[in-house]
Amino acid sequence: MTSTTAFGDLNIATALYDLVNNEILVGTDITPDMFWSRFDQAAHMLAPKNIALLQTRKDLQNQIDDWLKANAANGIDANAYESFLSEIGYLHPDAGDCKIETSNVDPEIATIAGPQLVVPITNARYALNAANARWGSLYDALYGTDAISDADGAEASASNYNPRRGEKVIAFARDLLNRSVPLADANWNDVQSFSINDCALVINTKASVTSLYEPDQFVGYTGDATAPSSIILIKHGLHLEIIIDQNGDIGADDSAHINDIMIESALTSIIDLEDSIAAVDAEDKVLAYRNWNQIMRGTLSATFEKGGKTISRELAADKSYTAADGSQKHLRGRALMLVRNVGHLMSNPAIILSDGSEIPEGILDAFISVAAALPDLKSRQNSPAGSIYVVKPKLHGPDEVAFSVEIFEAVEAALRLPANCIKIGIMDEERRTTVNLKECIRAARSRVAFINTGFLDRTGDEIHTSMHAGPMIRKGDMKTATWISAYENWNVDVGLACGFAGKAQIGKGMWAMPDMMADMIATKIGHPEAGANCAWVPSPTAATLHALHYHKVNVAQRQIELAGKARASRSEILSIPVATRPNWSKDDIRAELRNNAQGILGYVVRWIDAGVGCSKVPDIHNIGLMEDRATLRISSQHIANWLHHNVCDEALVIEVMQEMAGVVDQQNASDPDYQPMTGNFDSSVAFKAAVDLVLKGKDQPSGYTEPILHARRLEKKAADIAA
Repeated sequence: MTSTTAFGDLNIATALYDLVNNEILVGTDITPDMFWSRFDQAAHMLAPKNIALLQTRKDLQNQIDDWLKANAANGIDANAYESFLSEIGYLHPDAGDCKIETSNVDPEIATIAGPQLVVPITNARYALNAANARWGSLYDALYGTDAISDADGAEASASNYNPRRGEKVIAFARDLLNRSVPLADANWNDVQSFSINDCALVINTKASVTSLYEPDQFVGYTGDATAPSSIILIKHGLHLEIIIDQNGDIGADDSAHINDIMIESALTSIIDLEDSIAAVDAEDKVLAYRNWNQIMRGTLSATFEKGGKTISRELAADKSYTAADGSQKHLRGRALMLVRNVGHLMSNPAIILSDGSEIPEGILDAFISVAAALPDLKSRQNSPAGSIYVVKPKLHGPDEVAFSVEIFEAVEAALRLPANCIKIGIMDEERRTTVNLKECIRAARSRVAFINTGFLDRTGDEIHTSMHAGPMIRKGDMKTATWISAYENWNVDVGLACGFAGKAQIGKGMWAMPDMMADMIATKIGHPEAGANCAWVPSPTAATLHALHYHKVNVAQRQIELAGKARASRSEILSIPVATRPNWSKDDIRAELRNNAQGILGYVVRWIDAGVGCSKVPDIHNIGLMEDRATLRISSQHIANWLHHNVCDEALVIEVMQEMAGVVDQQNASDPDYQPMTGNFDSSVAFKAAVDLVLKGKDQPSGYTEPILHARRLEKKAADIAA
């Protein structure tokens, strides 16, 4: 039994109560009694509104289900469908022009374009990696990934340095310098030395003395002006630092003694309380909140074993340097950190309200995560602008955005913060938000700092909302469906129309294949080209390589080119991706089921058995994919849709699930703590959770996976304790 402490009309898990009182509020001007009394009042005022909004979701979905049942058989009339959605209040009327009024936004969000890293808050090592991913070694990112081909004798080796591979890394880096920071009348391949004279960078080549083609790209240096240790340059607001060391492993044999190039990489990082963690009770929430508080205090550290060595990691310090004018300055050493709260759906047993119900988890997250960030409002280490950035996911339409704003207003009042100190990031990942995006932005226009598309959750919601329209196209075909391109363009166009340029982020989704960096380099440039000034990456290495896209694309200029253009219509977004006269063979159907089932099981077994909310999970072809609840949602909803429309039957689904459990067991065979599902189908909580997600998927609220995952994880934790 969890120990609890009563305060007012709250019954609080003692571990959470003590964390807030003895750690989070220490050094702030908010006393524990002040915090809990105000929390008590606000929670009991806000919780009924939360419940009412969830009921609205159900009511609207029921009406859509009934309409589709009555109209889908003969083909859906797009105009009639749109009129119906307006009549029931799913579509909101356009209230006219809207311009955001957000102030005190840091430049990493407002004016500089670059990668955004997302990491689980419960893993201190990963959180530190994300915070420190502001800078990354280009040489390491290239040498250690498939960004450099193995061809021509350049294979990577785990034990020995391959000079041929090293040559290709250096060639790539010199090409980057020639493109991003070109010389006035020479090539970077010919550079031999550097010096600073009269506030200017002097570059000596084999044949002459030259300078940068654009002298203003020189920011500063470290070391002695006559023989600097590093040179700091800038491209489109992103810095790069050329490390010079004639005794370095690489620099000793380099014509210019360049030992590495440090790339300003993850400008921002989302420290995640949502999809990438498994937090189902007070114990889990305490770990998450403690890590976030320590990040905001600058005290988080981690010790771990790697390669037989004990490694300690702390938050990086800023970079000090001598500016071009001779003054001493610094560059930020850490990413600007945002915290992602959960949405409105789930509750948590960490606090029980007066009527015996659990606290809505979104209200809990808002109060505790903002309180945990109070130390930064004094130090300004994370946000010099004095803002706290909270990303809010899985919102359904303007009323739910307005409710999030109301929660933040209550938090600001309770913690005596200035109005709109808490900034909101709106995840545009539910269809009701997409088609009402401008009105969603209007509801938060004084504090919105971020909108972001999320293809996977958005697809999961698309399938669930349109469950009765017919069998959905195969999952791999979704990326070429009419609605998805319209959705991606619509997000940027609406953001620009609402004045986001130079004031807020317009973001794009995750690159989910962390081992396939060559493919990422080839394709992810599409995100800045689309006008997005940030896009998600799965690792610090990916952030370093994706940053090179922002060297190539001037996003601010691209946004000017796109402003005022309407590249998508609401009707296109509302087109439903049903399969027209599908002629799938039995093999086609089984292949689709196998792909979905393997992804579901590979993720769920870690979530339920180990409490891991996000990890690199091998797919059916043994390609490592970053999986979280968004990928789980689309896969489970897709099978649920095919079951509902008799593309397959329950017996086949169970057969395939059991087959794929064997595959997943084999993929995890080297893990000594792994608990196989095969042979334990009746007792494996993880396997039963995966089956529930599919067989009960049609009836899950908005197709979300959290209700089943949370219940089964609590069951597993209880069983482990009992054992």
